[in-house]
Amino acid sequence: MHLDAQQPLVLQDYLHRRGWLDIEENISLLEKPGEGNMNYTLRVVTPNRTLIVKQSRPYVEKYPTIAAPAERAVIEGRFYQKTQAIPMLAGQMPHLLGIDEENNMLILEDLGESSDFTFLYQPCRQLSEADARALTDYLSELHTHFSTERPDPAFTNRAMRALNYEHIINYPFQEDNGFDLNSIQPGLQELARPYKRDTDLKKRVKALGDVYVGNTPTGQPGTLLHGDYYPGSWLQTADGTKIIDPEFCFYGPAEFDLGVMVAHLMMAEQPPTVLHTVLTTYQSGSGFDEQLRKQFTGIEIMRRLIGLAQLPLSLSLGTKRDLLDEAYSLLS
Repeated sequence: MHLDAQQPLVLQDYLHRRGWLDIEENISLLEKPGEGNMNYTLRVVTPNRTLIVKQSRPYVEKYPTIAAPAERAVIEGRFYQKTQAIPMLAGQMPHLLGIDEENNMLILEDLGESSDFTFLYQPCRQLSEADARALTDYLSELHTHFSTERPDPAFTNRAMRALNYEHIINYPFQEDNGFDLNSIQPGLQELARPYKRDTDLKKRVKALGDVYVGNTPTGQPGTLLHGDYYPGSWLQTADGTKIIDPEFCFYGPAEFDLGVMVAHLMMAEQPPTVLHTVLTTYQSGSGFDEQLRKQFTGIEIMRRLIGLAQLPLSLSLGTKRDLLDEAYSLLS
């Protein structure tokens, strides 16, 4: 089954056969629910309701030349299954209606008209205290509830971590990676060059990458992580703040999720009060390593500014220089 907005009858027959649409329930409209990067996603509208259908393919949907594990939607579905037993977490995510492992397909509750939080990257946009607390409380609940010395093997997610490792650890620091940063912003290539040539920095980054993929013990039990906790995975809906797209989930150091979150708030130029709210609201487990959190914050800033996974930032070159300097110090 190949999901295609131009073939509504094929999808309708598929959903009927799987029992995800009633036999008399027909599709009246297919539309994109938003701009996604990784997967092919459609909103299915019938006279009775709306559903979200998501399919993962062996490449990144936005960048088809980049290979990606096709089974990532199945991993995401398992995350919803595991967390929906926890009322607080289930209330902040779409409800899972079905998984088709053979076709790497998910059927999800439609959260309705919504927008992600990437608006924060625009000038003078601030995360409210209520949203900062809601987003942080979700992370605290997730990390606290699933902290364990015996990680669930269903969430090893090695292939997705390998993909992320390439774009966090390797690609941004290759001097000749074929990506001209000046096409993003004039002068950015030259700004990035000293970091790409810093052998000591690369050693520190490599050591952090070993922690990410689990090659080095962190000295504490792992916990279930969202794995991509940034404004593109946060939604504003009529029913409050929601969390989506946990396809990079895995059991690992809690410092990773919180580090990524803080990095994006810094790149979004959020005031110190917002960062303080997040860092004081987060309920860390025993053994939480604040230095490791800072290192993950630093590497996320660097890879987003000088790597392929660019963000819709409205930052001057000087501001990016300051952020890179701060990220460098966090990695020291």
